[in-house]
Amino acid sequence: MSDNPRPAVVKARPIWLQTSLVGFALIHVASLVLPFVVGVSVKSVALAVALYVMRMWGITAGYHRYFAHRSYKTSRWFQFVLAWVGASSVQKGPLWWAGLHRMHHRWSDTPRDIHSPKQRGFWYSHVGWITAPDHDGTDLALIPDFAKYAELRWLDRFHWVPFAVLSVLCFAIDGWRGVVWGAGVSTVFGWHGTFFINSLAHVWGSRRYETTDTSRNNPVLALITLGEGWHNNHHHYMNSANQGFFWWEVDVSYYTLRALALVGVVRDLRRPPAHVLREKLVGAAASASARLSGARASAELKLIEARAAVGNAVESAELRLNEARTSLENVATEARTSLGNAATEARAAAGHRIAEARAAVDDAVESAAQAVDPSAPAAK
Repeated sequence: MSDNPRPAVVKARPIWLQTSLVGFALIHVASLVLPFVVGVSVKSVALAVALYVMRMWGITAGYHRYFAHRSYKTSRWFQFVLAWVGASSVQKGPLWWAGLHRMHHRWSDTPRDIHSPKQRGFWYSHVGWITAPDHDGTDLALIPDFAKYAELRWLDRFHWVPFAVLSVLCFAIDGWRGVVWGAGVSTVFGWHGTFFINSLAHVWGSRRYETTDTSRNNPVLALITLGEGWHNNHHHYMNSANQGFFWWEVDVSYYTLRALALVGVVRDLRRPPAHVLREKLVGAAASASARLSGARASAELKLIEARAAVGNAVESAELRLNEARTSLENVATEARTSLGNAATEARAAAGHRIAEARAAVDDAVESAAQAVDPSAPAAK
């Protein structure tokens, strides 16, 4: 490997089938028309599906998760295999692709994002950015960690070679029909499957995490891209080897990486820690605030009800106390009146009896006096 410095930007050569607007359009037209010319067979369709899956994996597990985000480690030879398979998808070289993808994450959905549907519209985010001449060169300063490998710089410069080799193999397997279906139709489907993540995955789907961009999770896109459709997860924690964070989120690329790790081909698969899975959930703060507000409202209502109940109880107790006081006062008044009347009657009876007793005493005294002295005058 040479240690000589290289220019920051390496201009792509005007080679056959580079992903320019003309080459892009020609492959689309050929893939639309030529299947009617060469026909179709089970072999050709199986070849197209197999190459779609293989090259989609090269983009997802290779270009994206390894070169762009370094979500796992591997050997130098398998690193080149990843780059070769990714380049066969005709999405330019690994350094070009991964470098621009790092730019996308750095400036996601801002004016500096190269394929933001929010900033540049749906079609530019889908296909315009990869065919635009202003993104034609590779800025090695964006990816210095992999630009130091001479074989990757060579493949990035001659990124058309894997596709040319693939086309020859397709011809060997099923003739021109194999080329049309395996190298043509499969490539077009692979392009749009990948580009849907740039476009649709920012406008269609659900959001679990509060990221600063418009990324969304979409299970349909996850199926056709081997796991890339969990895009909101990815933008929340981009360095993870798995983009399906939970068991029900299908992520075929990650499953294959796990299998490769078991046999020692790759290692150190990075996964999001537990706190990352919980933090910044969309609506969590609002939901917690709503629950808190609901709890406060319920508590305040219960407090008002309790206060009202206590007030009613106090009022009832005071009413009963007042009734008891009134009753006691009435009883006391009646008792006083009764006692007064009884005392008056008792005084009157006593006075009457005293008068009678005095009269009896006087009569007795008078009777006694006459008995002693009959000539004594009677008492008046």
